[in-house]
Amino acid sequence: MSKSLSEMSLEELWELFPIMLTEHKACWSNWYIEEIKRLTGLLPSKDIKLYHIGSTAIKNIWAKPIIDILMEIPQNMLMENIKKPLTDNGYICMSEDDERMSFNKGYTNAGFAEKVFHLHLRYEGDNDELYFRDYMNDNPELAKQYEKIKLSLWKKYEHNRDAYTDAKSGFVLKYTKLAKKKYICKY
Repeated sequence: MSKSLSEMSLEELWELFPIMLTEHKACWSNWYIEEIKRLTGLLPSKDIKLYHIGSTAIKNIWAKPIIDILMEIPQNMLMENIKKPLTDNGYICMSEDDERMSFNKGYTNAGFAEKVFHLHLRYEGDNDELYFRDYMNDNPELAKQYEKIKLSLWKKYEHNRDAYTDAKSGFVLKYTKLAKKKYICKY
């Protein structure tokens, strides 16, 4: 009998769900829009902001075919009120603390579903990913540098998502900081 996802170790999950990069796909923005429509119907408030983030939101670069969504909620809203509608509708809560929750959708015991989503629940203003996304889209040559870094790390860390993310963090932090100076008070 095979284990359920919740029974698997991190190493087993990384083996089942390796890092896979693919050329940019036009369908990714459509997947985002479709999922936003679904989410909007589930959410208890119209004050929630939703954004497409991550590499699938950066034009013309290779990315993991996973749609990252940033959900910003007002400071006076309880994250717990958002958690239940998400988990009742196919999202799995992967981590949570007082300031952040993360959810995944599209992970099965057989591997990835056709459409995979990572939802990052945050309070308003916790949105550095928006600055990085916009800076990469405004600077295609830097986006291509980022793509080269990702491609160089892919096979080395194919089964270790944390190490893959850590190895890119210097580049991401550097250009997020520059973006926040350039786009003062954008978000």
